[in-house]
Amino acid sequence: MAASTDADLAMRDVRTHAIGLIPAFIVCAAAVLLFGFVLPIAGYAVLAVGLGAAWLTDRSGRTSRLLPDLSLIALGQVIISTISVAADISYGNMALMGTVLALAVAVPYVLSRFVFGDRVIRFPWRTGKRWTRTQWIYLVGITVAAWLILPFYFITSGVYQNWPTVTEPDEIARLFVGVNAVGTWDELFFICTVFALLRRHFPTWQANLLQTIVFVSFLWELGYQSWGPLLTIPFALIQGYTFKLTKSLTYVLVVHLIFDAFVFMVIVYAHTGVPPIFLLTP
Repeated sequence: MAASTDADLAMRDVRTHAIGLIPAFIVCAAAVLLFGFVLPIAGYAVLAVGLGAAWLTDRSGRTSRLLPDLSLIALGQVIISTISVAADISYGNMALMGTVLALAVAVPYVLSRFVFGDRVIRFPWRTGKRWTRTQWIYLVGITVAAWLILPFYFITSGVYQNWPTVTEPDEIARLFVGVNAVGTWDELFFICTVFALLRRHFPTWQANLLQTIVFVSFLWELGYQSWGPLLTIPFALIQGYTFKLTKSLTYVLVVHLIFDAFVFMVIVYAHTGVPPIFLLTP
């Protein structure tokens, strides 16, 4: 499936005055309450205010189609908020979490495509272009960065304790699957859904900042706490910018899964001392 180009986005029949940033920010900021502080009622109230503001800006003619697009972002957040996304690798919770997160991607996609008649939400696995030498060098660079930075973060902050201790093969396998499944979902929702919908109305840098609010709030509830935002904010911004440059879900997903491979290994290492491939002692 081909990726949307900047030209495609620019030709879409939308009008967005700068005032549209207000409802967009309110809707995205609701994620702080929903996931950062786990206050669903307050978060829903903020979402309602943001959508009401989008309705007003659309009605005034300063924006167009902002309400439908923000409503898809809000709906995804509401679906996610129905469960706790704190790390729990029990079979039942993994099944529940997998179902809910899948719905948070699928429902906005179906509504956008078949109700609103749009093709904004896309999942461009194949772009028809070979990766450049710079892209390959970047993958090597982020591999080294993950090896150096993630052990320092997880061990010195103690956040590895937000994930369960795994010692049995079955537990290790479930942790591996869970970490990588959520990492894959991150790109499908935050980049291909939230970021794509926001880019329809705002310059890339503004859309990227807005999607980062939702992305980082979710990661906080997932367990990336303490001084984690100092890592997750740049990561979310870079992933959005990388997607804008490459227009490839496959590439940003590979980047994410490289980090997640080290996240998995560091969590196990911090709990058990295995595998002994990191510089910092747990």
